[in-house]
Parts: sequence; C-alpha cells; structure tokens
Amino acid sequence: MDHRSSAREILSAIGGKENLVSAAHCATRLRLIIADNSKIQKDTLENIDVVKGVFEASGQLQIIIGTGTVNKVYDEFIAEAGVEASSKDEVKAQVAQKQNWFKRLIKTLGDVFVPIIPAIVAGGLIMGIMEALNFMASNGFISLDTNGYVFTVFKLLSNAAFTFLPILIGYSATKVFGGNPYLGAVIGMFLIHPDLQNAWTVSTNGYEQTFSIFGLFNVHMVGYQGHVIPIIIASFILATMEKKLHKKVPDIVDLFVTPLVSLTVTAFLVYTFIGPVFVALENGIITGVQKLITIPFGIGSFIMGGFYSTTVVGGIHHMYTVIDIGQLAKYGATYWLPLASAANMAQGAACLAVAVKSKNNKIRSMAYPSALSCMLGITEPAIFGVNLRFVKPFIFGSIGGACGAMVASILHLGATATGVTGIFAILLTLNHPVKYIISMAVAMGVAFTLTWLFGTNNEQIRNENKTSENKTEKAEQPAQTIETKAENADVADDGIITAPLSGKAVKLENVPDQTFAQGILGLGAAIEPTEGKVVAPDDGKVETLFDTFHAVGLTLDNGKELLIHVGINTVELKGEGFKAYVSEGDRVTKGQTLITFDMDFIKSKGYQTITPVLVGNSDEFASVEELAEEGTEVTIGDKLIKVNA
Repeated sequence: MDHRSSAREILSAIGGKENLVSAAHCATRLRLIIADNSKIQKDTLENIDVVKGVFEASGQLQIIIGTGTVNKVYDEFIAEAGVEASSKDEVKAQVAQKQNWFKRLIKTLGDVFVPIIPAIVAGGLIMGIMEALNFMASNGFISLDTNGYVFTVFKLLSNAAFTFLPILIGYSATKVFGGNPYLGAVIGMFLIHPDLQNAWTVSTNGYEQTFSIFGLFNVHMVGYQGHVIPIIIASFILATMEKKLHKKVPDIVDLFVTPLVSLTVTAFLVYTFIGPVFVALENGIITGVQKLITIPFGIGSFIMGGFYSTTVVGGIHHMYTVIDIGQLAKYGATYWLPLASAANMAQGAACLAVAVKSKNNKIRSMAYPSALSCMLGITEPAIFGVNLRFVKPFIFGSIGGACGAMVASILHLGATATGVTGIFAILLTLNHPVKYIISMAVAMGVAFTLTWLFGTNNEQIRNENKTSENKTEKAEQPAQTIETKAENADVADDGIITAPLSGKAVKLENVPDQTFAQGILGLGAAIEPTEGKVVAPDDGKVETLFDTFHAVGLTLDNGKELLIHVGINTVELKGEGFKAYVSEGDRVTKGQTLITFDMDFIKSKGYQTITPVLVGNSDEFASVEELAEEGTEVTIGDKLIKVNA
C-alpha cells in the first residue's frame, strides 16, 4: 500500500492544505479540524482505498483507517500538508476556538448535564415503574401495599435526584467552569436550604417571607428546587471569582479568603439579582415551549418534531435537557422527551428502510446497525452515516418524527424523566405505555414507508455492481498473500484465534461504539475483562502499539492481522492505568504478556473496559465467526474466533 499516495488523496479530498487547520490521530482514525467543511468532497474521501469510513463529530472530521495503517498515513499526511502534528487535546481546544459563542454555550450545557443524566434517568425510571405499580394497585389489577417499607424506600429514591438537583448541577457546572466543584455543591445546597420556603409550595401557600432591598424591590426567600439556569449562572460566577482570587490572594491566606469571599459574594448575588431574573426567564421559556407544543391538533409538536433532527445535526440538542428538567419541575412530566423520541425513532426507521432496500453490501452493513443504534437513542451513526448522506431519508425521517410528535401531543403523552429516548424511553412512560407505542409506531411507519417508496432511488443505494467489482478486485491480491503466508507457516492453521484476555464474551454488534460494532475495522468478538492482562493469542509480530498503550496491533505468523483495543475511548486517559511489555516491531510468542491495565482505575474515570478483538484483514477471508456465546466466561487461551479461509 502506498501510504503517501493515500495521504495525498485524502488531503485533496478535504480541500487541500489551505483548508486544514490541524491534524491528530488515535489508534484507528485521523482526526482533522477543517476550516471550511463545504469544501470537503465526502464521496471522493469515502472511496479512497485506505478509508473505511468518514463522519463528523464534536467539530472534527474523523477518517477511519485502522490500526497499523493510520499512523503511517498520518505521518505522510502531515508531511504533505506541511503542518505540525497536534495532540488530541490541542485538537479539542482548536475545535472550541473555531465554534461561535452559541455553539460554545450549547457545548457547555452538554458538559454540565451529561455527567448527571444517569442520576436523573435512574430516578425517572424508578418513578415510572412506581407510577405504573400504583396505577395497577389502585385499579385492582395487583395487590400491593403502597404504604409499605419497600414501596416507600423506592418512592424516596425516585425523586431524590430531582429534589436535590441544584446540588448536582452546582457540582458539575462549577467543575466545567474550572472552579472547585465542592464549593459549587455548597451553592447548590444553599439554594435549597430547608430554612427557605420550598419552591413547590409557593403556588399553594404564596410567598411567606419577603425582604426589601433598600426599598427598591422585594426578594422572596424561597428555594430553587427544580430550577436550572440560576444555579448554572451562580456556578459560573463562583468559578470565575475563585480563579481570579487564587491569582491575587497570597498563598498563606488563600485557603481561607478565596472560598469565603467566593461563596459569600455569589450567595448574595444569587438571591438579590440572579435568582429572580433568571427564574422569570426560565419560567418564560418553559411556558413558551409548553404553549408551542400544545397548540391544538398537535400543530406545534408537528413543527418541532420535524425540526428536532435538524437541531441534532446543528449540535444544539443538549440544550433540551434544560427544557426537560424545567417541565418536570413545573408540570411533573416532560412533554418534550416524547417529541424527541419520536424524531429519533423516525430517523432509525428511515435508516432501516435504506438497509432493507439497498443492494449495496457496504451501505447495508452500515445501515442495519446504525438503525438499531438510532432506535436505542444513539442517533449520530444513522443521521450522519446514512440519512444525511443520501438526503431524502433524512427528510422523510424528519416528516415521520413530525407525525409521531403530533400524535404524542394529541394523546397528551408525558415522560417521568429525561435522558433516554427510543425503545427504552417506554420505561419513562409506563403510566401511558400504549400512547407511547402508538406515537412511536406512527413516527416509524411514516418514515419507513416514505423512505421505502421515494428515498432509496439513489444510484449508490441501489447499485450493487460497484461494491461487487471492488470486492472482486480487492480479493485477488489478498488471496495471493494468504497462499504465500500459508506456505511460510510452520504449523497448520485451523483458523482458531484464542482469547487474549479473560472475562465475559460479548457479541461484537453489542459493543457500545459503532466503529467497532459495525465491523468497520474488522470482524471479531469482544470481551468484558475480569483480569487486567492482555496476552498474545499466537506467535507473531507487534505491528503497532499506540503511545497510550490502550491498543495493540499484531500480525500473526498465520497471516491474520489482529487489533486488541482495551476499553471504549480509553485513548483519552493518555496512558494512565496502562502498562506495555512490548514495543513495535517485537516478535511475540503465544501467551506472552502484551499489556496490563488497571480495570478499577479505568472504570473510576467513567470509561468502559469492554475490549474488542478484531481481525483487521477480515476481507481476505471467507468468514469470521464468533465462537463464544454472549455472556459466557472465557479465559486466556479459550477459543474465541474462527477465521475461515
């Protein structure tokens, strides 16, 4: 393979070196920052031999190439472009600088809410289950003591995250803004202090205690339960003040002065100005959204359901968490989440129609898992990889989302929490499951039917010749390579690849990363490890070892190329928790330790340890089979994969 030629083709397809801001790479992908995305020739880029996939995420153009090759192409690429290599952190910083203030604001909201969504989802799921049980008990379907110990404990647990939400947001937001998150948590506690009147009792009892500020206006001493914007603003002020004080206050008194001044000033500002102003603003937004999506006959929801997927493309959908949480606090349910769920299910159905109708094997192999992922709430693979690529499926998916959202509005469908869309969102609507099923069925039915009838006439979708020709052409050379390697092999090859680590077997399609799950980097299997050690499954050579030690690429003596990738997105740990015992170019023997890793440390940082084991040159073989059943225990040396020549 001519890596320099591939690098030149990639550089040309992205609009030349003048359109390149910076470049970095991980174990499998080029990560590029582009000046003008409109100059990218995506079709040309996808058809370059070395390129296995292209998508845009987090402001980066990510070009999937594969382990062992990406670093070689990258070296030639930066040489051709005449730029210096950038680290992934530098690329992220450049992404942030490139974005306008609105995009940066939306990203910040995402950074604040993403870490706390699991807490909100868990509470919402429990709440939905409790409401369903309560409904069945009240109507005589089941016999259940709703005043008993177990039910009471679950009831307390279900609303704990919502009751103390300002504490969670204060911690998360202050951390995002660069301040001490524990001070942020204190501000959150301050805003819901039990000595304050509970915000949810105001509508019943009115304001019980009011202070006059210099005779100019009155301040109500009421808590901020359920409010989002005031605590985010307060966290920003707190963090900004804290950082400035750290620079100016002498070290000898910094520990005492900085927290005291930061907390005191922020507290008075929140209650005197920030709280009253932004509560009014937040209530106005929530009320406005509710009026829009409850316009008679579902017209408002139809409009918003139709545009929802477009906002996902624009990257502004993280702001909707504010709407969800606000509605939950004000109405006891979010009417926005069913709208979002309908839009996501519809895009998944449109993607599924492309998969079923297409005769292009490459498109089908991408569209099927992307459709399932979309219906489970992860929309990017379907939207960016399939629907937007062919335009019409995206449009018909949006129409389906509009219809589903309209039905949800007409049925007055609300959810008990936020954070989960798609199939599993039914757990948030267990008090009205039939309504949810009807609205999602409408969304999917409209999107699938329209895409099937009018959205798959694209030549690339329908044409199977190009894929077949390419596969035939590529198959000729690898076949010769296999013969040569077989001749040189010292032992007969039975096609078996043994497990390089111990743990529970996981089907590759269930790996929570679409690049792996779709087999873009090769077919194989995955293991959820129970021991932090990776060994060589057979004799061979270390072709690549990433500098963060989270992934290793081997070429076995029998001709198979393996990628063993420990964890998902663990490249971001920058090598922490990993130790390598080999180097690139080393000869290794079966059972030799390659990498060790600290599973507890990796999980404590929020990363999954599930480890894909991939045959990088799968296309050179007739088939690749997963031998271990899902969930079964495998130990080092057990049969994991069979490669059929």
